[in-house]
Amino acid sequence: MASPIDMNGQLPFSTADIEGIGGQIKCRDEDFFVEEIPLYEPSGQGDHSYLQIEKKGLSTMEAMIRLGRALKRPHQQIGYAGLKDARAVTRQWLSLEHLDPDLTADLDLPNLTITQISRHQNKLKMGHLKGNRFRIKVRHLDICRLGNYENACKRAEAILGDLIKRGVPNFFGPQRFGKRCDSHLLGGTILFKNYDQFIDMMLGLPDSDVDSSVEYVARSFYEQNELKKAYDAWPGSHQQQRRILRSLIRAMDKGTEHPKKIAFNNIDRNLKRLFVSAFQSDLFNQVLVARMPRLNVLLDGDLAWKHDNGACFKVENAAEEQSRCDQLEISPSGPLYGYRMAEPQGRPHEIEQEVLQQSGLTPADFRVDSPYKVKGGRRSLRFYPAELDLLAGQDKYGEFMQLCFELPLGCYATTLLREIIK
Repeated sequence: MASPIDMNGQLPFSTADIEGIGGQIKCRDEDFFVEEIPLYEPSGQGDHSYLQIEKKGLSTMEAMIRLGRALKRPHQQIGYAGLKDARAVTRQWLSLEHLDPDLTADLDLPNLTITQISRHQNKLKMGHLKGNRFRIKVRHLDICRLGNYENACKRAEAILGDLIKRGVPNFFGPQRFGKRCDSHLLGGTILFKNYDQFIDMMLGLPDSDVDSSVEYVARSFYEQNELKKAYDAWPGSHQQQRRILRSLIRAMDKGTEHPKKIAFNNIDRNLKRLFVSAFQSDLFNQVLVARMPRLNVLLDGDLAWKHDNGACFKVENAAEEQSRCDQLEISPSGPLYGYRMAEPQGRPHEIEQEVLQQSGLTPADFRVDSPYKVKGGRRSLRFYPAELDLLAGQDKYGEFMQLCFELPLGCYATTLLREIIK
């Protein structure tokens, strides 16, 4: 099924005065191509094998599980720099220590190919990326209104021209919040230490609008307190849900006090960190909305983001620094809340405090149990696409408009596309 681009319809547009072109992305996996831009090239020497893979219709985690199984290595040993879309064709680098490259020669994995192999001195870690390169086809445009795909390109060019001048709102995209759009809510239950609610959200609350038929049945069994039936109903690909249920059933059979907390403690730590990060992302989006539409204007007290190196500095006199902002050297930044996050002053500080207070948390609340505590940081309120190219075309599946561009690390292609498509 194709993906309509409307990030749930609640976020404002920077280019609201220019009508969008309509359309859908991901009508098929090949329509959405992503390639990592590495932070550094492998040196060719070292104990870590670097594998560039191309995958289709697979999440990064599923690709690592399949690769690890084929190489008879735990997938947890595989390093990666970023997570890539499942409904897409993507190229990314993985690393594995003490791997004989000859073992990869005869691998035949569905929808997964190793395209390059090299070596390096260290394991790939999250964030070891400069950015990502995209090639995206948008289909089913509103041609009744626009006339033809060439006119659609002209409309898209007008929107892009405005965005290049002012910057694209640096929203965290819908991928950040999961298929059920609840990753940030799960993160909130962790920060508030509401473990029962976390387990109930992970296993229950069936929703026919977003759940597959199998997922809906499994969640319904949980709501009926049929835990063994729920466990059996979850397919093997849903390892976390099965792991939670297995732990929960065992704790209840033993009569253990607070069985849901026991089940919570057995969940993968990285997954819980991801949920807490999604909670941060939601709060950042709220601050970004409060600062729109003047994302290209500095305020006294801002912590300005330097686009060349990601460092921040306090803006003492916004009028004096505004020219650098106009030249796209710096931008206002927003909060990734945490217990050691640098805070702005003046009106920017007031906005950020209002959002945090409405969440019911304080900076100290992010110092939760050590596996999940969050120091916090800053993130630019806007970004700029590079190497932009736009054209109309046609293939065996019909007409399309294709966009090619590069984005810095952590910026979402869907955020750019939603401005064009609306």
